[in-house]
Amino acid sequence: MTKFVLSELRRRHVLERRPLDSATEAALLADPRPGAKAILDAIARRHFDSRSEGQRIRKLLRFETSLWKTGVQFVAGVDEAGMSPLAGPVSAAAVIFAPGARIADVDDSKKLDAATRDRLAIEIKATAIAWSVGFAEVEEIDRINIYWAGLLAMRRAVEGLATQPEHVLIDARRIKDLAIPQQPIVKGDAKSLTIAAASILAKTARDALMRKLDGDHPGYGFSKHKGYPVREHLAALNKLGASPVHRRSFAPVRAVLGLPPLPPWSESAHERNL
Repeated sequence: MTKFVLSELRRRHVLERRPLDSATEAALLADPRPGAKAILDAIARRHFDSRSEGQRIRKLLRFETSLWKTGVQFVAGVDEAGMSPLAGPVSAAAVIFAPGARIADVDDSKKLDAATRDRLAIEIKATAIAWSVGFAEVEEIDRINIYWAGLLAMRRAVEGLATQPEHVLIDARRIKDLAIPQQPIVKGDAKSLTIAAASILAKTARDALMRKLDGDHPGYGFSKHKGYPVREHLAALNKLGASPVHRRSFAPVRAVLGLPPLPPWSESAHERNL
């Protein structure tokens, strides 16, 4: 083999990830040059990573697979994003995949960087049978409190699905009065592929909206911190005061406005405000 051939094999089988045929593999094994070994090592690492990712995805699908085996085809995963920020709406997403569907690299959105979330959001939407994003606005958050607003956004996401789910997997909570069987899973965005996919869609949708709100309400840095109570945001809040999209039921915003702390919320208070 010439050095040119080795570089060509690297391009084909390492960079372009083409399958390695047995004759080429045997030739590489017989080649004493370090470059040949490097190609084989890179392919071996890729195969190991692929097997590990396959095992991880199978584990993430254990709840969905259990339901699919019983004949339940349309399993929706639901999750929310934006519970902690001081500004902007809370978002939620619902996703339904066909039985057996798999997408590599899907994980809890908090574990992924922005570029990976954006890439996966495109793939999730292209792969899903149905997907939907719902929001609960700032006025609703202040009226019924953030906990119930998160559930309201989840309900809207489920109701926005073009395909009616037969079962809902939801991260940790239960959507009240939803006439569909649902299964709360603690830390579900790390245990269920469809919930993890929903967390990615909810996060990317809210981040895109916060970038728009940054243009509407400059000076707060919404496009950077997405409304979370980081030092930069708190400094801007103290300097500029509260914008129309700040949550007036949140303590730091109330303090800037000179408002007293709110009393603890209860389910009865929620019912009165609906």
